[in-house]
Amino acid sequence: MNQHTVKSYGDELNQLTAIVARMGGLAEAQVADAIESVARRDVALARAVVERDARLDTLHSDIEKKAIRLIALRQPVASDLRKTLSAMKLAVDLERTGDLARNISKRALILADGEPMLPLTRSIERMGKLVSNRLRDVLDAYTASDVDRAMGVWTSDDEVDEHYNSLFRELLTYMMGDPRTITACTHLLFMAKNLERIGDHATNIAETIHYEITGGDMIGERPRWTPTPSDSDVMAVDDPLRPQES
Repeated sequence: MNQHTVKSYGDELNQLTAIVARMGGLAEAQVADAIESVARRDVALARAVVERDARLDTLHSDIEKKAIRLIALRQPVASDLRKTLSAMKLAVDLERTGDLARNISKRALILADGEPMLPLTRSIERMGKLVSNRLRDVLDAYTASDVDRAMGVWTSDDEVDEHYNSLFRELLTYMMGDPRTITACTHLLFMAKNLERIGDHATNIAETIHYEITGGDMIGERPRWTPTPSDSDVMAVDDPLRPQES
């Protein structure tokens, strides 16, 4: 390739990476704002999160189109091919993260009309901040091409699961103690599950970063929390607001 072609090719790769980073920033903001809308019972903020989700969908489509075009026209190999494929994989995780944040905000709108349940709301907020921090760390790792930082997120996956387990039992205790809280607690339970899934997407992103930088698969078993039979029963219940994943 001549110098002009090489520069143009490099510019396309850099542009693709920049769009992924921008999409990551938007997804991170969506999660943080969704959690804030729950903590503050902020109807306007919850609605804004729902409305902004379309921006992530647009960026996802843009990344996919640019990556396919780059593969078709430039035929990248080695690290360039990994970077292109990783951009497509990251866009999927970020788009689904945005969908889950939107789902949390939809439930925040429903709960805003009911009685405040401050102890449980604070528990959701604590779990949400943990998930937000993991998402921020892994996106910073992507921007800095820092595989060690990405692996730090990967190895701490079970922390989110443990928080979910604790919150799950706390919610069940409330529902058994006062049947009037069942509806609100059910919404909070699905919020917690959405946060747990966002944590899973952060772990997916860490694995993709590892692949992009090293070209190798992860070594070792992914940290996982093993649910009890009662936990499995609740997780099997279909959430009508949950984004459908292909």
